Amino acid sequence: MANSFKCNIVSAEEAIFSGDIEQLVASGMMGDLGILPGHAPLLTELQPGPIRVIHDGGAEENFYVSGGFLEVQPDVVTILADAASRAGDLDEAAAEEARQHALKAFNEKSSELDYTRAAAELAEAVAQLRTIQQLRKKAGKG
Repeated sequence: MANSFKCNIVSAEEAIFSGDIEQLVASGMMGDLGILPGHAPLLTELQPGPIRVIHDGGAEENFYVSGGFLEVQPDVVTILADAASRAGDLDEAAAEEARQHALKAFNEKSSELDYTRAAAELAEAVAQLRTIQQLRKKAGKG
């Protein structure tokens, strides 16, 4: 198990995942992060997007987080998400509807508050759709 580390993915509602993994890929504010055993300690903010967990033997599991923080310690990586779910549980139709609604609100720009909220909703909907597309691509390759 020297080539693995403990990973916990939790949100305000529930613990989504806990187990030993070989690698984690997350969407940080400055781009994607790859975490391997022995990674230097790190604390970073996460942007909405996919989380890829690679288990021993190469099996992959995908999750979605709407934002939060990633903390790397010597033997454990913790993701504290605003909201999180398994990628397979995302509803593509609902995400597309949310994207369309946010685009409409974004284009109307009736007030600064509406603009800011619409931009945040649009970013989250696009991140959910990106997660679904990555999962679909992975399924097509296997």
